[in-house]
Amino acid sequence: MSGATGTTDDGGPATAPGAATLLAFMWGAYFLNYCDRQAVFAMFPALRADLGMDDASLGLVGAIFLWVYAIGCPVAGHLGDRMSRRLLAVASLVVWSLVTVATGFVAGGAAMLALRAAMGISESLFMPTAVALVADAHAPRARSRAVAILTTAQIAGTVGGSVFGGWMADAGRWRQAFLILGLVGIVYALPYFLFLSRGAERRGGRAREAAPLWTLFSVPSYVALCAVFPCFVFGLWLIYGWLPDFLRTKFSLSLADAAWNATIWLQAMSAVGLLGGGVLSDRLYRRSRAARQWVLVTSLLASAPCLWCIGAAPSLATTRLAAAGFGLSCGLFMGNIFPAAFEVVRADSRAGAVGVLNLFGGLVSGFGALFGGLVKSSIGIDGLLSICALAWVAAALLLVAATRRFFAADHARAACPGAGST
Repeated sequence: MSGATGTTDDGGPATAPGAATLLAFMWGAYFLNYCDRQAVFAMFPALRADLGMDDASLGLVGAIFLWVYAIGCPVAGHLGDRMSRRLLAVASLVVWSLVTVATGFVAGGAAMLALRAAMGISESLFMPTAVALVADAHAPRARSRAVAILTTAQIAGTVGGSVFGGWMADAGRWRQAFLILGLVGIVYALPYFLFLSRGAERRGGRAREAAPLWTLFSVPSYVALCAVFPCFVFGLWLIYGWLPDFLRTKFSLSLADAAWNATIWLQAMSAVGLLGGGVLSDRLYRRSRAARQWVLVTSLLASAPCLWCIGAAPSLATTRLAAAGFGLSCGLFMGNIFPAAFEVVRADSRAGAVGVLNLFGGLVSGFGALFGGLVKSSIGIDGLLSICALAWVAAALLLVAATRRFFAADHARAACPGAGST
């Protein structure tokens, strides 16, 4: 580094002052984001009993959120590249927290689905903004680590929200769980806003000359990521949405025990994969600018057999091992998908790039939550997991082909937007 600001020794941009504090605040908000969205999946039996929802309706609880979230993400990315990202981040936190509070008062399944749609709208404003702010604040050689650290909030929020939701549902207090989670978010919004208002956007937070979103589709390497990412998150959301209920039924567990076993082994090792993958990618980046793409390929190929084993394992102990292996390998993907995209798109289009990736990912992953409910009594969750495993291998092969064919030229154009293709 040449200093706290300016450039690194190789001429690239340096990490901005205050980047660590920015990352900490974004981590806290992202943790609450996932607590609020994930708690409901550990409450399915309580929602069946209290709201009269069947398996198909419960599948829609996840699907509607993801579909609305997906549609909102490119809009949020477009806004995040053109207006105040701090205002978008804070507004998103406040609105989704209010929606969470309102969820505690639902009287039926239709109201639950409507509020999940509202949750999708409000939370879609956050992700593109948060990732872009963190990426802008960190030098390229530290970017995977920074995004990986941010993404560990997703892991912690999934565990915290699921276990808390299952525990409260076991106690007959699932409504109070939503009230508590929402109120915590509203309280957190004040220090969050005060920090961001002191200039967290000083470095790259506002891009007045951002390229139109459609130009992203002229980048073949980015288009390949848009194809691979939905395949990945379909399987991930099938696990997130239905693994607690699958384990509860298969191994006769309580709601709290099922939520614990469905999250702790997978998510703890996902955190290891995220952080280790971030460090590995940043080191490999010094040797090859395509390092993050190759880490994604490795993740998909390593995760596929673990995904199959989660559904096929004959014992809870074996399922835990498979979930841990799956978490470790898929953590590599989660921490590198957005930094990989940033290698082939312009810096002033980062929020938009995240938003469009989430559009494709959310639209397809919504079917992961929905199909879990639709096929539960036919091919079963275990059968759907086997199909997903095969699809992940195919996705890895597609990414290999795209990286070999297109990455070098796409990376060069992203680094020098005014230059033609080489």
